Amino acid sequence: MGETHVDVTIRNPAEQDRCWEGSFLVDTGATDSQVPRRHLEAIGLRPKDSRDYILADGRALSVEVTTADIEFMGRVVGGTVIFGEDESIPLLGLTALESGGYAVDPVDGRLLHRTLRR
Repeated sequence: MGETHVDVTIRNPAEQDRCWEGSFLVDTGATDSQVPRRHLEAIGLRPKDSRDYILADGRALSVEVTTADIEFMGRVVGGTVIFGEDESIPLLGLTALESGGYAVDPVDGRLLHRTLRR
């Protein structure tokens, strides 16, 4: 399976007209989403906390985080967003995917909306 990308809009919850749009790499190995710091600051978002994460290679990393509205594929979810390095790749993490009701199709890498069955 190759990489899956999706267009995402990050909105400042306090000022909905302040937003940034980009192509995000879907990363089911990442709990939270990541956006380059310069884009978060440009829409008025500031760090609210810091968190420690364990990277895939086993290294520990402490980063600043905030909360934002994350909009993709017709859904809006609230979620934790990591302040990434200015040139980092925007990542859509597992929490946002699951909050929106999406999963990655393991065959072709597309995002599929999980429907409730009764």
